[in-house]
Amino acid sequence: MKFCELKEKDVINRCDCKRLGRVCDLIFDECKGCITAIVVPGPCRFLGILGPDQQYIIPWKRICQIGPDIILVEVCAEDVLCPVKHSGSPVS
Repeated sequence: MKFCELKEKDVINRCDCKRLGRVCDLIFDECKGCITAIVVPGPCRFLGILGPDQQYIIPWKRICQIGPDIILVEVCAEDVLCPVKHSGSPVS
């Protein structure tokens, strides 16, 4: 699967059946050459006018299934919500 196909799928949390958003980035383990997490923009600020200042960093092992239209994950949304640096990359 190509990244352009992956980023068009909605990410749905299986725990509460809420839509988290769409994949905007991937995190790789450079040594192993594999994907370790997907990144989904967090909730928008101020009525959706301002962009998100947080993002969901969802570990690859928390993905339950990748279907034709959605990606099912099983996470506690508060546990995977992280602040965004101004450059747009996740805070480590």
